[in-house]
Amino acid sequence: MLGGRKHSQNLTLIIQSYCNFWSISTFILAATLICPFIALILLSTGDSEGLWDHLLATVVPRYTVNTLFLMTGVGFFSLLFGISTAWIIARFKFPCSKILEWSLLLPCTVPSYIIAYTYTDLLEYAGPVQSLLRDIFSWSSAQDYWFPEIRSMGGAILVMSSVLFPYIYLLARTSFRETSRSYFELTKLHRPSSKVFIDIALARPAIIAGLSLVLMEVLSDFGTVEYFAVETITLGIFNVWLGMNNLVAASQIAGLAFIFIISLILIERWARKRQRFSDTTKSKHIIKPIYPTKPQQFLCIIVCFLPILLGFIIPISILLNFVLKGFSIVDFENLRPALYNSLLLSSAVAIIVMMTSWSMVITITYKKQRILGVFSTLSTLGYAFPGAILAIGVVSFAGFIDKFSEYAYQETEIGLFNNFLIGGIILLVIACVVRFQAVGHGAIFSGIQKLSPNIMEAAVTLNRSFSASVLNLSPPLLSKSILAGSILVFVDVMKELPMTLLLRPFNYETLATYVYQFAKDELLEETALAAIIIIFAGLGPIILLNKYQQNSNKT
Repeated sequence: MLGGRKHSQNLTLIIQSYCNFWSISTFILAATLICPFIALILLSTGDSEGLWDHLLATVVPRYTVNTLFLMTGVGFFSLLFGISTAWIIARFKFPCSKILEWSLLLPCTVPSYIIAYTYTDLLEYAGPVQSLLRDIFSWSSAQDYWFPEIRSMGGAILVMSSVLFPYIYLLARTSFRETSRSYFELTKLHRPSSKVFIDIALARPAIIAGLSLVLMEVLSDFGTVEYFAVETITLGIFNVWLGMNNLVAASQIAGLAFIFIISLILIERWARKRQRFSDTTKSKHIIKPIYPTKPQQFLCIIVCFLPILLGFIIPISILLNFVLKGFSIVDFENLRPALYNSLLLSSAVAIIVMMTSWSMVITITYKKQRILGVFSTLSTLGYAFPGAILAIGVVSFAGFIDKFSEYAYQETEIGLFNNFLIGGIILLVIACVVRFQAVGHGAIFSGIQKLSPNIMEAAVTLNRSFSASVLNLSPPLLSKSILAGSILVFVDVMKELPMTLLLRPFNYETLATYVYQFAKDELLEETALAAIIIIFAGLGPIILLNKYQQNSNKT
C-alpha cells in the first residue's frame, strides 16, 4: 500500500516537472520538427499505383550503383586532399603555412553546383583549355584528339571532391594537433616513415566523422548531378516527383537514401566507439613542429596549394573574369528580387532556428528532463537528410495540416488558416528550419557547455525565477554562440538549392535558383555576379572558424 502511494507520488512529481512553460514549449517545438520525418515514413507505406515495382526493375538499380560509385570516388579524393593537407599543416612549419592553413577552408564556400558550372565552361569543347590546345597543336576538329568529358561521373567526382574535402581537413587537422607527444613518441619504435600512418590511425574517429559529412553532402547534392547527367538517388526523387507526379513513389526511393544515411551515422558512431586512447602522463605535451628542408618546403606548398587552386581559385577567377571583362550581362530587374528573397529567407530562418535552438537547449540543459532530451536530439536529424527527402516529408506534413485546416473551415467557416501552407513561402521556411536546426542547436549547445553549471541555481538563490534568469542571463552570455550559429544558418540557407526548387512559390527566385535557372541553359555569364555573392557570403563562417581555431591554439 505504501509502495503504491510512493509510486503515485513520484509519478505526480514527474508530471508536475514537465507541466511548465519551458518544458511544454520545448516538447511542442521538437514534436513539430519531428513530424516531417514521421510523415515521410507514413507516406512511403502508401500505394504508388504499381510505379514502384516498375522503377525497382528498371532505374532504381542504376540510381543505387551510380550513388555508391559517386560516394566512393568523392570519398577517396576528399580523404586524399583532406588528410594530406591536414597532416602537413599540423606537423610542419614552412613559409606561407599560416596563410595556407585558413586558405584550405576557402573551397567550402563554393557550392558544388557553382563549381560544376565553372569547370564545364573551362573544360568543354568550346572552352579556353581545348581552344588553346587546338591552336597550339593545329587540331581542327574533335576527331583529331581526345579530351576527358567534364560532364561525366569522373567530372562530378573531381568537382565535388574539390569543395568537400575541407570537412575532413578541418577535423583531421584538429585531431593531429591534439595528439599527445606520448603517443607520437611511440613512432620511435618504428621506421620514421610510419609516423604518418600512426598519426592517421590516432585521428581515425575524426577522419571518419569528416568523411561521413562529405558522403552526406554527396548524397544530398542535386545541382551537380543534374547538370552532369549523373543519375543518382536524389536526381531520381526529382524525376519521379516532378516528372511522373508520384509523391508516394518518390518517398519510397527516398527510403533508399534513408538507408544510406543511417548506415553512415552508424559507421561514424561505431568508429568513435571502437577507438579508445588513454594518456597516462600527467600533462598533455604539444608535439613540436618539424622544419622541412627547401625541397620539402616546396613539396608541402604544392600539396596544400593544389586543392585551393582546384576548389576556389579557378572557379572564382572564371566568375570574376566574366564580371570584370563585361561578359556578365546582369539583369538587375531579376537579380534584385532574387537577392532580396535570399536575404529575407536566410534571415528569417536564421532567427527562427536560433530562437528555437536557444529555448530547447536551455530547457534540456537546466531542467534535465531525459524525455525532452531525446525529442530535442531527434529534432536535429534534418541536417543529415538530403534536401529532396526532407521536402517530401515537409510537403506530406503540410498536406495533412492543410486538410485539417480545410475541415476546420468547413465546420467553423473561419478561413484565416485555410490551405495556408502548400504553395506558400511559409512551407519553404518550415523546411529550412527543419533542415538546419542542427546547426543552431550545435552552436548553442557548445556555448552553454562553457558556462558554469550552477549559474541557474545561483540565480534562484537570489529569488529570481527560472524564466527571469534565462531571459536576463543567457542572451549576453551566449551572444557569441548565437551570432556564430546565425551566420552559419544564414549561409547554409543562401546556398540551399534542392528544397528551394521543390518548395518555392510560383515565380519566387533566390540567388541559388537564379544561378541554377540560367546555368542549366548554358548562360553562366548571366549568373556570375549572383554566384560570386553566394561564395562571398560563405566567407563569414571561414573567418569565424579561423578565429576559433586561433583562440583554441592559444589556450
